[in-house]
Amino acid sequence: MNGILPLWKPAGFTSHDCVMKVRKLLKTKKVGHTGTLDPSVTGVLPIAIGNATKVVQYIIEAGKSYEGVVTLGKSTTTEDQDGEVVAAKPIEKPITREEILAVLKQLTGEIVQVPPMFSAVKVNGKRLYEYAREGKTVERPERRVTIYELELLDNQESYAGDTVSFPIRVKCSKGTYIRTLAVTIGEMLGYPTHMSKLVRTSAAGIVEEQCITLEDVAEAMERGTIQEKLLPIELTLEQLPKYEIHDTLAVGVKNGSVLPIPDFLENVEQPIAIYYEQKIIAIYKKHPTKTGLMKPDRVLLVN
Repeated sequence: MNGILPLWKPAGFTSHDCVMKVRKLLKTKKVGHTGTLDPSVTGVLPIAIGNATKVVQYIIEAGKSYEGVVTLGKSTTTEDQDGEVVAAKPIEKPITREEILAVLKQLTGEIVQVPPMFSAVKVNGKRLYEYAREGKTVERPERRVTIYELELLDNQESYAGDTVSFPIRVKCSKGTYIRTLAVTIGEMLGYPTHMSKLVRTSAAGIVEEQCITLEDVAEAMERGTIQEKLLPIELTLEQLPKYEIHDTLAVGVKNGSVLPIPDFLENVEQPIAIYYEQKIIAIYKKHPTKTGLMKPDRVLLVN
């Protein structure tokens, strides 16, 4: 059983909860998720099964899309609707569409974020949320992320009330905290803010229409059709440069051989997906000491 299970994560489950549930349903230990989603967030969570667990790190590198609701007027400990309110400020005057669009434009591109205290990032070997639960705040490392697209999803011209909310769509790089982005949007508009709703609509090329629920997984196991529900690994690694090889080289790749970098990929800095008979059999990287050569980083079995 090898491939990507396109799971639609339910609210109330951590990504780890989903992995444990899938392991139990599929009766296999070779299961891994491809990026953490907060418990309250629903949406696309690709789950790697079997050999696909070898390339999880590359699936994580792929871009993601989200739709959420930004609520101005209150901020929380967790930056989302689950935390305790720590600041409140009534909206003093209507906020115009133009003001919001100007902020979204400024935040499109490469930005710097500081991970929230309620997150799974490790500092000195300890998860930030563990510090947060102890009531501690520690210094967190900044990270650079890329916001490819940031759209306002409704047609309102003005927003007014003690609190105001508006929906956004975000396409971003790995490592982006959307709730932190919401807080930044609010800060730039002059108000405490939190993300009051969030759904991941795509990850690694997988969209909602391709996803199945945990209930669907259980049913497919009962019917013996679970393999039909798995997506090929290739679908989630389309962002990697592709090198199709022949029979002789395939034997070497399976044995972990060093290969010459083909001319058309000599200037590529990304890992390279090695294909044989239209399937990925390995991921290679440039050799650190031998010019013009590349070495295996992950080798998958040929089906």
